[in-house]
Amino acid sequence: MNNASQSNEHYHSASYNDESIGSHNSLYFLKFLIPSLVGILLFMIPLSNQGEITIPVALLSNWVQSTFAGVLPIFITVTIMLTAIMTMITKVLKPVWIVETPFLKGLFDVSTVWSWARIVGAGFAVLTFYESGPKFIWSDATGGLLFSDLLPALVTVFLFAGLLLPLLLDFGLLEMCGALLTKFVKPIFTLPGRSSIDCLASWLGDGTIGVLLTTKQYEGGFYTKREAAVIGTTFSVVSITFTIVVLTLVDLQHMFFQYYLTIVLAGLAAALICPRIPPLSKKSNQYYEHADNQFDENIPEDTSSFKWGLQQAVGKAKSTKWSEVIKGGVQNVLDMWLGVIPIVMAIGTVALIIAEYTPVFEFIGAPFIPLLHLLQIPEAAEAAPTMVVGFADMFLPAVLGSGIESPITRFVIACISVTQLIYMSEVGGLLLGSKLPVNFKDLVIIFLERTFITLPIIVLMAHLFF
Repeated sequence: MNNASQSNEHYHSASYNDESIGSHNSLYFLKFLIPSLVGILLFMIPLSNQGEITIPVALLSNWVQSTFAGVLPIFITVTIMLTAIMTMITKVLKPVWIVETPFLKGLFDVSTVWSWARIVGAGFAVLTFYESGPKFIWSDATGGLLFSDLLPALVTVFLFAGLLLPLLLDFGLLEMCGALLTKFVKPIFTLPGRSSIDCLASWLGDGTIGVLLTTKQYEGGFYTKREAAVIGTTFSVVSITFTIVVLTLVDLQHMFFQYYLTIVLAGLAAALICPRIPPLSKKSNQYYEHADNQFDENIPEDTSSFKWGLQQAVGKAKSTKWSEVIKGGVQNVLDMWLGVIPIVMAIGTVALIIAEYTPVFEFIGAPFIPLLHLLQIPEAAEAAPTMVVGFADMFLPAVLGSGIESPITRFVIACISVTQLIYMSEVGGLLLGSKLPVNFKDLVIIFLERTFITLPIIVLMAHLFF
């Protein structure tokens, strides 16, 4: 997202030392409390809907997706085409009304690489919409999978996330959580306390929400480059909903408790180790160049964490203007629709074509055969490609592994596919399309690191359960 919320302009990391909590009137306290509680309700309170665990924002997204199912393919195609056309016009003609408008300039005046990615994404979208041209581009396993399943979900999630995320971001909740949790999160995960909100939003909602939340905070000057890279690749975890889908694909629904316990343990190990090794450990501790402020979570020695957190939260709410929140929310939606969706279409389709029609992932997965034999995993040769094919799409390992007879092997595949986190058809594409300081090489290395870190833990737990 190109523009941090305008309300951040009025926020400074220095304490509100000229005002005690008692001097804030109840109006500003309620301005912090009510939007924050509504945001928590929408993004973090799990609900049971038709036997599935979800959150209200996801329910709203699903409702829009089902209600406008007939319109969404046209909307997606037009959106991606519009982005490509406006990007080409901006790069070639440089119209004044775009170049001199910061929001439009940030949206359409992108690098050459991303310009071509948008053009390629537009080509893929048109071919897939009309189901014309080479079938390997628009088949149900490649472009068709993204176009019919993932992109409609992203469009609707982006709509509500863009408009409603300010309830979590702009009214003091992150300041409160940062003060309360930084003493725990900072030494263990090398991150600010406010990053716990990213993890919760991902866990209960969707990994893409976590990435969007992280991007917004990074551009606002609340995370350094290293912190943003760590959170985006480590804390934007797979939601409960998606883990259940993966478990269903491998026909092990009856083992959800064992499955999720394994995911949590393996994920914690990766979250502890990955930030402390390259490439994440080598990321700069500098803030985003265009951020309006640089946030500091240090708490004065003579102030309790709760008092400091409340003081900062109420001060943040006081400085937030509703008009700027609404304007920023609309810009966020446009930013995500026009800036991210074409990239996901382009990168995701290419990754899925490679996975489906070439032996690349089988070749890359071959070194895992002796490792899986060493770990005493049955059907190692059949399971090896699933160790790497998840880089293209989270569901591919479970799809490929669903035909494997050994339940312990299917269990390992289901767990590893969730703990790897970096999927080019979704989170990976979002990371590359965002301003977060990670590149394709970083994502490949982090994906492999997470695989090698979590695999022994997953296998150990699998041998305990089977």
